[in-house]
Amino acid sequence: MVSCDRLSAQQRGLVIYLHHSVRFCSSTGFGMAQKLLVDVDCGVDDALAVMMALAAPNMDVLGITCVHGNTSVENVCKNTLRVLHACGRLEIPVFQGAAKPILGNVISAGHFHGEDGLGDVPDPNAPGLDMLQKEGAVAAMIRIVNENPKEVSLVATAPLTNLALAVRMEPSFPSKLKDLYIMGGNIESRGNTTMCAEFNFAADPEAAYIVLNDYLCPTYIASWEFTCYNKLPWSWCDDWLAQETEKARFMARIFRHSMEASNSERSLAEMVDGTGFVSCDSYAMAAAIDNNFVTLSDHVAVTVELTGTFTRGMMVLDTLDMLKKPHKAFVMKKVNMERFKQLIMDALK
Repeated sequence: MVSCDRLSAQQRGLVIYLHHSVRFCSSTGFGMAQKLLVDVDCGVDDALAVMMALAAPNMDVLGITCVHGNTSVENVCKNTLRVLHACGRLEIPVFQGAAKPILGNVISAGHFHGEDGLGDVPDPNAPGLDMLQKEGAVAAMIRIVNENPKEVSLVATAPLTNLALAVRMEPSFPSKLKDLYIMGGNIESRGNTTMCAEFNFAADPEAAYIVLNDYLCPTYIASWEFTCYNKLPWSWCDDWLAQETEKARFMARIFRHSMEASNSERSLAEMVDGTGFVSCDSYAMAAAIDNNFVTLSDHVAVTVELTGTFTRGMMVLDTLDMLKKPHKAFVMKKVNMERFKQLIMDALK
């Protein structure tokens, strides 16, 4: 057997890919990997979600689309390329999308993720924006799904602007998706950005409204409060970051700012059900990777409040079926936490 130490980076990547393929085939039988599109506003939790997808042997990431959110869309693109570089997967295409919401002002999460979205850690080896695809994010989403009808899972861990624009440009787009996984919204009107709204929905309420009403494919939602109720202890996080790998060292660097921000007075007030490690976007990705990850969910029609003085951007669950919407989303409530630990541990191996 050839030692990996004597192989080039490209050859090592092939060995790792083949190893994952063998693991996938031996555990699930021969079959095609699940095709995946990821829409991000690449902060630290988006970074982990992407790393989870890249580490999963049953996932084939067709592309990553970028949108405003945690930081500017230019920084989001840079950050996404940095994550792919850290994972040795720069062959995955990255597309730049919307720089601002459909209506209203741009907001950011710089206080939590750092002004650049990845903890404001210098990275002299970061790939340049010349590695971005020339094609825009929305056009790329439509093209990729048209090329793979009913085969692509879309994981959206950011404000939903790109998704809203996609359905306006191509109304049949949602019907060609296999399914949609969203991190966003809230179920108890507990806000982490405004009094009653979660960040991704608060950053573009109109986009969230369009997506929750126009996307009729199977839809799975990981809300803010849900992620808090399914948090991990900080002690586990310490062990997770202590892995002796380049990916773990990368995550430890970019995560330091957010770990410190988690103990701020504002963050402690936002948190639901005590303190701990909450990587919000990772729950939506885990659900896409493993169909058995979610153990309990509510099947209910959902929409978004657009005009309330204090509630703009709040997700509304129509538990009384007053909207008479035939399409209902799966709103996650409980998950297999041991499986979650395994998936995010594997992301840094």
